[in-house]
Amino acid sequence: MTRNGRVLVTGVGAMTPLGADAPSSWAGLLDGKSGVRFLTEEWAADLPVHVAAGLTVDPASLLPRTEARKLDRGEQIAVLSAREAWQDAGAPQVEPERCAVVIGTGTGGVLTTLGQDDVFERAGIRRLSPFAVPMLMANGPAAWVSMDLGAKGGARTPVSACASGAEALALGQDLIRGGRADVVVAGGVEACLHPFTIAAFAQMKALSTRSADPEAVSRPFDVDRSGFVMGEGAGMMVLERAEFARARGARAYGTLAGSAVTSSADHITASDAEGQAFAMELALRDADLTPADIGVVHAHATSTESGDLAEAEAIGRVVGGHAAVTATKSMTGHMMGASGTVGAMAAVLALEHGAVPATRNLDALDPRVELDVVRGEPRTGRWSAALANAFGFGGHNVSLVFTE
Repeated sequence: MTRNGRVLVTGVGAMTPLGADAPSSWAGLLDGKSGVRFLTEEWAADLPVHVAAGLTVDPASLLPRTEARKLDRGEQIAVLSAREAWQDAGAPQVEPERCAVVIGTGTGGVLTTLGQDDVFERAGIRRLSPFAVPMLMANGPAAWVSMDLGAKGGARTPVSACASGAEALALGQDLIRGGRADVVVAGGVEACLHPFTIAAFAQMKALSTRSADPEAVSRPFDVDRSGFVMGEGAGMMVLERAEFARARGARAYGTLAGSAVTSSADHITASDAEGQAFAMELALRDADLTPADIGVVHAHATSTESGDLAEAEAIGRVVGGHAAVTATKSMTGHMMGASGTVGAMAAVLALEHGAVPATRNLDALDPRVELDVVRGEPRTGRWSAALANAFGFGGHNVSLVFTE
């Protein structure tokens, strides 16, 4: 197995604020729908932030009660999305030792951690769930999915904040290229909508406090942006060694042709154009492509001024201004550890369907953003390659390149 062996995307699965599966989520992106809604829960009344992008369906309602009660909400979402991706790929018949799972997350089972701490303080140790530890541990989603699929080639968990899901795809590609797996289920998940997490991000001045029109709050690259909107969800992909996929007659959405992971080593929260540009350059080199080959860019673009401008500078420096750029967090909100995989899914489906989702709420492009950002209606055409970015607190930078 050579280091530059092809890695195909043969299945996708997702649960997002736009839909309970990948097809409905993709349709929502093309339709320009918004998954941002008012927080109507009683616990949100005193928060400075009153909007978020939650799921359209309670994942627990889609699982048997005996299974759901053992899983944190993030684990529930991961299992459901992984099952969808696996079935979408045709449920590959692969030796268990040649199948791996890589699922990233930013906060792990934080809902369980906070919820069980409340139980402990209110009612004592005897009322704690016996499943609390496997529910709160960050590797829980990868572990449960590996057991669900019988994957014995490794269950790994990159934790790199909002770059986690994209880094999982890069690691999955490495496992296949390195000859250690034929099939990898890779993706990201996040479920952290809670008063503590929302308040914590609000204290950083990262979240928008606007709420007059929830659907208009998330506005990447817009001159009137005011911060990001927290979301939840999961995105999963089935990656396969090309020869293995061909042998079983699998359909492929595209090829994960290149990837790169860099660290800015500069600031714990600030975006850094240098580190981001380095990741894009390495990913292009890994894919053996030139900037001119990239027709579509899925930007990380969270709707913060500093983040949007740093990424716009990096994209302009590396790719140039010719590519069609989309920022789907304008519709899904920021799904944290899941966002990189959902963004990658949008990029590969744009190549597959010849349509780039428009960036919602982009009424006035910031003049400092010298990019061709798609707005209004989806951009139709044919492109041979797409770049997808994901960046996280801590200076984590991940760039992925997909080809037809």
